[in-house]
Amino acid sequence: MAFAAAAVTTAWLLFGAGAAHADVAAADPIDTAMRACLARADRSSTAGQVQCMDEARSAWRAAADTALTQLLAKLPAATQRRWRTSQLRWSAWRDAEDPMLSAVFATTSGSTYVIYEADMRLQPVRDRALALRVQLAQAESGKRLPRARACSADARCEHATYDLNRYYRRLRARMPAHSRSTLIRAQSAWRAYSAATTPLIDEHARLDLLGARLATLKRLSETVGNH
Repeated sequence: MAFAAAAVTTAWLLFGAGAAHADVAAADPIDTAMRACLARADRSSTAGQVQCMDEARSAWRAAADTALTQLLAKLPAATQRRWRTSQLRWSAWRDAEDPMLSAVFATTSGSTYVIYEADMRLQPVRDRALALRVQLAQAESGKRLPRARACSADARCEHATYDLNRYYRRLRARMPAHSRSTLIRAQSAWRAYSAATTPLIDEHARLDLLGARLATLKRLSETVGNH
């Protein structure tokens, strides 16, 4: 991947990812602060840019915790337990994902990929915070959307799952043999998170969840081994 192409991709990830939640976060202070940080002269180095994204990731994690706390306060006890399980599975997935990302980006070289990796650690945290905010808004409005049907009854879900599995296999084949176990663990943890969360959300939210994972695996499969 040429530097210019990688830079464009990184900019899209930073400012265009999570289209399903774009309206929710269009003017979010966390995004605004990150953009300002990235534009600072004293953060123009690769390390400075990564620091900006790491600070944004911490802020989004705090936002996710706040949204979850507020959501739980509006739910019956049984549903609270299910959302807590979802959050535990999400945290376990993030813990498993980080070593996998390190393994993928260890096969690349260049400062662009350092920024790319930082962004791929940021986006899932942002997505989780925004998804929880959507659930909170629904709970506050009293609007109860129908839960997702079985994936086999939803053609969009089936297609997304098929593509997700295809890119997972491609990434697994391209990763160095000694680091494939990190991918296996990360994908297993993501599936556990998905299984815990899908019964709590509607079909649009499920497509967001699947689409984000599909996009991640596709990007990584196209990134591993690049120099």
